[in-house]
Amino acid sequence: MLAASALTGAALAGMAYTLTPGPGFLALLGIGAAQGRIAGARFLAGHFAGDLLWATLALAAIVGVRQIGSLVFDLLGVVCGLYLGQLGLAALLTRSHEGEAVLPVVEKPLLRGIAFGLTNPKAYPVALATFTALLAGQAGLDWLSLPPLLAAAATGFMLADCILVAFGGAPAVRRFYARHDVAITRASGLLFLGFAFAALRGGVIGLIQNYG
Repeated sequence: MLAASALTGAALAGMAYTLTPGPGFLALLGIGAAQGRIAGARFLAGHFAGDLLWATLALAAIVGVRQIGSLVFDLLGVVCGLYLGQLGLAALLTRSHEGEAVLPVVEKPLLRGIAFGLTNPKAYPVALATFTALLAGQAGLDWLSLPPLLAAAATGFMLADCILVAFGGAPAVRRFYARHDVAITRASGLLFLGFAFAALRGGVIGLIQNYG
């Protein structure tokens, strides 16, 4: 039976993962600023599908790496790192919106959230790092531990989503983002590059150590 500390750690990891700024966080700010809390909530409801997918992969890497090896997870880290680095560079090169709508409207935020969540390159390396940190020292984790850990993580996701909806739809936040969206995007680009470096470093080191 899993210790309460393991379930608490998984829930806290889910919250930390969701609240860590990344492409999804930036997209939520834009949608919330342009369309309000309801659209932001729909985006996050769709993004939840991706949260579950990446959390499952991260937990599988933690629980099952000894049984199935680390090759798949190392390669996934490298791919996510390269993609996230590309997004980071694009964000750094963002230009001011001259003659364009600063806050374009997303017609189907739920579907956008699903697509965004499933393809978010920040998700795997950040999920792996947060779950590893908060589950460190937990003994006896096996495949039977995966469902309750994922359920605890999902609880953390939902709690964090509630915080983000309240924050992203606040009038002061909407006004601030509308005025400074380019600067926020560029600052986020630096953060994306940091995540990309960490993911690439972990994946490459794993490949060299195990298969070099």
